[in-house]
Amino acid sequence: MSWFTAFFLVSLGLMLLVEFWLGWRQGKVLQAHRSIVPEPFSGAVGLSEHQKAIDYARAKLSFGRISLLWSSAWLLLWTLGGGLNLIDGWMQTWLGGRPLLAGMGFLMLFLVLSHWLDAPLDAWRTFVIEQRFGFNHMKPGMFFMDLFKQTWLLVLFAAPLSLLVLWIMQQSSGLWWVWAWLVWSGFTMLMIWLYPTLIAPLFNRFEPLPEGRLKSSIEQLLKRCGFKSSGLFVMDGSRRSGHGNAYFTGFGQAKRIVLFDTLLESLNDEEVCAVLAHELGHHHHGHVRKRLAFMSALSLVGFAMLDWLAGAPWFYASLGMAHASDAAALALFVLIAPVFGFWLAPVTNGLSRRHEFEADAYAAEKTSAAALVSALVKMYRDNAAPLVTDACYSAWHDSHPPAPVRIRHLRSRAEGLHG
Repeated sequence: MSWFTAFFLVSLGLMLLVEFWLGWRQGKVLQAHRSIVPEPFSGAVGLSEHQKAIDYARAKLSFGRISLLWSSAWLLLWTLGGGLNLIDGWMQTWLGGRPLLAGMGFLMLFLVLSHWLDAPLDAWRTFVIEQRFGFNHMKPGMFFMDLFKQTWLLVLFAAPLSLLVLWIMQQSSGLWWVWAWLVWSGFTMLMIWLYPTLIAPLFNRFEPLPEGRLKSSIEQLLKRCGFKSSGLFVMDGSRRSGHGNAYFTGFGQAKRIVLFDTLLESLNDEEVCAVLAHELGHHHHGHVRKRLAFMSALSLVGFAMLDWLAGAPWFYASLGMAHASDAAALALFVLIAPVFGFWLAPVTNGLSRRHEFEADAYAAEKTSAAALVSALVKMYRDNAAPLVTDACYSAWHDSHPPAPVRIRHLRSRAEGLHG
């Protein structure tokens, strides 16, 4: 066993140990608080609703363990088990005289199979867990149609991207990774631009928000915030799920605001405006740009590391590949990056939680802290979000502040504004 094989296995084992330890801690906290509604929510959330959220969170914890073991098993089968090496052998047999097409075919087959291998877990989550707690509105036919669409979108966009990156790796010695990073960054921006108008409508219907008091209130809010969008839309989220949300997407003149129909059914106009003001807070503070810049810098480091690993014969041999190739380097890096990137989760989630506090403060300033608190409590209740969480688990897994912390923070701000 090579040193890198041992390093990879130890890293994977440590990740699994930490994940199971975090899940164990979270499970203990959930069970310990199942019989009492936490103080910030007493009177607003009933005991039965709180217990449903606890049971839902515990069910997702159990599913998370199964999902983690499933993905880890396939990671080992793809690498040390020879799965990638087998696909590489097929492509060399069929397209050995055309290395670029063979590399693209290798990557496409790997990506499509990986996507399909996640489908059983997605189906279990949808038709067992979500169904059990009353959130699933999806029929099996819609599930398979979504899988079909996702597969074709994957091939449509990933095939030319992978071919271009492989060509750059072949033609640009030395600094190929810089050019590849520029292509990847451009592709990311293209996806952000295309998503609202081309991709999202393949899965949901988007109708303009009807004229009325809510639309007028939102337009006044947008004017106060200095935000211009290409439209206000209601998404038929209820076709698939009972969960509610709101978001804005796109950039430049293509920015649009999207409200889930389930959200509009649950919140009053003032609460909808408060939730929307929170989303506008992210725009005001440049959080999207900052996250894109952070992820872009992180991907640059990743491409630099890939450049080092792609030139090392031991990298391929240590992970089950009989032959070195640019396509194999890309696939192996995609597979092992989450194992080593796992340790960055507390940093990235910490930055995200800081942004959420800033967006909350902006919403409290532009609308009402009390309205945002009321909206969040309803959303926690309706989405069966846990009202308690373990601090370590939250640091590793939560991009948003824990519910009690967030509510107390907003209430203290409301008291300060009226004090």
